[in-house]
Amino acid sequence: MKAVTWQGRRDIRVEEVPDPHIIDDDDIIVEVTSSGLCGSDLHLYEVLTGFMTPGDIVGHEPMGVVAETGPGVHALSVGDRVVVPFNISCGTCWMCRRNLHSQCETTQNRDQGTGASLFGYSSLYGQVPGGQAQYLRVPFGNQLPVKVPHGPSDDRFLFLSDVLPTAWQALRYADPDPESTVLVLGAGPIGDMVARFAIAEGHRVLSVDREPERLARVGQRGAETIALGSGDVAEQVRELTDGRGADAVVDAVGMEAHGSPIAEMATTILSRMPGAVSRPVMQNAGVDRMAALHTAFEAVRRGGTVSVAGVYGGAMDPFPMMQLFDKQVTIRMGQANVRAWTDDLMPFLEGDDDPLGVDSFATHHLPLTEAPWAYKSFQTKADGMVKVVFKP
Repeated sequence: MKAVTWQGRRDIRVEEVPDPHIIDDDDIIVEVTSSGLCGSDLHLYEVLTGFMTPGDIVGHEPMGVVAETGPGVHALSVGDRVVVPFNISCGTCWMCRRNLHSQCETTQNRDQGTGASLFGYSSLYGQVPGGQAQYLRVPFGNQLPVKVPHGPSDDRFLFLSDVLPTAWQALRYADPDPESTVLVLGAGPIGDMVARFAIAEGHRVLSVDREPERLARVGQRGAETIALGSGDVAEQVRELTDGRGADAVVDAVGMEAHGSPIAEMATTILSRMPGAVSRPVMQNAGVDRMAALHTAFEAVRRGGTVSVAGVYGGAMDPFPMMQLFDKQVTIRMGQANVRAWTDDLMPFLEGDDDPLGVDSFATHHLPLTEAPWAYKSFQTKADGMVKVVFKP
């Protein structure tokens, strides 16, 4: 089969690889019909190269049709249409029963000190082959896949794999009340969807990004926009909120944030080191670009909440503890517990009205063969690219 593989820093290739096969009784094989390109994939493209091995199959936002089932699978049949969550959770362990699927104890990577395994996401998270491929082996076939109806286009349901639950959890963790002003840092796929959810709930939304096309997208949905680089973001937010700041802030940027030349240089140097050298540094030193997070702390009102959906990778970056304590800020964060939210999200997708605009959310639909170009363009934010869907 064809698959998108990591071969080195900024080196993504489409290659012929062996087809997956049933290993455990409750495995299924999915013929992938669509697979998203996520901002987190860019971390593998350059930042987390020390945890990658040439030939790793990437991608963690797939959906498709069940092509084969193991003898222990009773919840699905060949021909069923399914979305595959990005975190691999058993659905039955202590953590999963408490809706902490990203911490699944069955697939937890204790040797790395990390949570549940993820599809297509480095040795930090299990080195499991990913979904930017023609076929995918999916474990826990009775609990993990989300069965969806045939009929609507893939785009109607594809984002249940990551974007929708990640954005929904980020907003729930931000805990806005009906009168809240919600500040969303970043208008990429996650930040855009957080804004859509918040607007649908009736919140006032302020959205920040440096890309005019992305601000235009959220602006059309009803967000008030702030262009990064147009002045001090926190000060502008206070001017718009009677001097207080935002009630709830979502950092949907993470370590891809601009604004720290030293951290950017350190990240570049680490990405060029041999894995055995760079891995312990990445795990134990501060190399993140934390501009977005520090902006969140500056812009949130006293007694407000900061929800972190963007991925960070360092361990010892400076943290403004005095400011956070003095402002009485609540912070929540973490990988989305995808399977905890999918039932809540289905009502947004089942009608004909498409209130979140998922049918038109993707800006690019491309064959797998265009993956090298797509990764490069997505990183540089070229060609108006916000969300890419590969069609294997």
